[in-house]
Amino acid sequence: MTGSRKPLKMKRLVMWLALVSGFLVVAAFLTHQLSKPGVRPIQAAAQSSPKTFKELLAIPASDIGKHDIAVLNLLSAQGLPGSENINTEKCSATLDQWAARVKSETERHLYRFRNNPAEYENSEAYFRMLMMAVVVYEDFGVRYNPERLAPPPSRAANDHFFADSRDIFLHGLIGDRRMGTCSSMPVLYAALGRRLGYPLKLVTTKAHLFLRWEDGKERFDLEATGQGMDRYDDEHFKRFPFPVTEEEIQAEGYMKSLTAAEELAVFLSIRGMCLMETGRFGEAKDAFGAAAKLAPSCRTYGVMRDEMNQKISSSAIAHSPRSCGSVGFASC
Repeated sequence: MTGSRKPLKMKRLVMWLALVSGFLVVAAFLTHQLSKPGVRPIQAAAQSSPKTFKELLAIPASDIGKHDIAVLNLLSAQGLPGSENINTEKCSATLDQWAARVKSETERHLYRFRNNPAEYENSEAYFRMLMMAVVVYEDFGVRYNPERLAPPPSRAANDHFFADSRDIFLHGLIGDRRMGTCSSMPVLYAALGRRLGYPLKLVTTKAHLFLRWEDGKERFDLEATGQGMDRYDDEHFKRFPFPVTEEEIQAEGYMKSLTAAEELAVFLSIRGMCLMETGRFGEAKDAFGAAAKLAPSCRTYGVMRDEMNQKISSSAIAHSPRSCGSVGFASC
């Protein structure tokens, strides 16, 4: 009996060593993959992700960055015109699939950059963003809504740009429609890029939202609303789509990489604009107020909150019998 146990013990030892070796190989592979610039495993959604707009507002400002930017954006659209069929989990799963496709195509074509880096401004980061734009445009058919293509200076004040949430939030880009605007397209690229570990930031300028790659090694701005991906420096977005002064940059927080809280503030302000379009001034006031709390450095959020307050007060006065004379009615 004693002699028959030794081979068994030896067999177990060999199996154990094989398992340890397997784990070491996997660990080495993952370490190698994670060491590649701009490549990370696709992030899984946080288990504690908010499910409703109310839960979204309850997230402490310090914890906002722990949540998927796509979830924050989609929940900001809840209850708006055009958002009736939003399924946050399904949208997140679609983004995971799209990010996997972007990663696969980027790795497949990376030889193009290695063979001729000068063609891509000697920047692998820029090459990766170009590949993402190609996949999003050609493989997934994402487009800027042609009905919203008028250059900003020529837009009419009543063009209803914010009337349909599908034009200004993510669900319009990843559903059947696959159209959006500068309010949503940079968010799409940020959501995909962050799933791949790309250091992408959202940045605001006057009446516009754009992307920035910023990782300590490279920093460049990206316009993500066309058929490709155009690279610029900051000076471009100080002139486009409207010129901005240094005073405006300081007062509105333009041209800086936004924190997660400031990104959510942008989404809430867009929500406020959509609510204002439909005459829901009370809800619009709350949205602008929440944005102002998250991003006190942006003057416009507080201004819009106060403007909604004035509209609510004016509406209350107009419908109050006791105040008819004070607003010029001939009779009550």
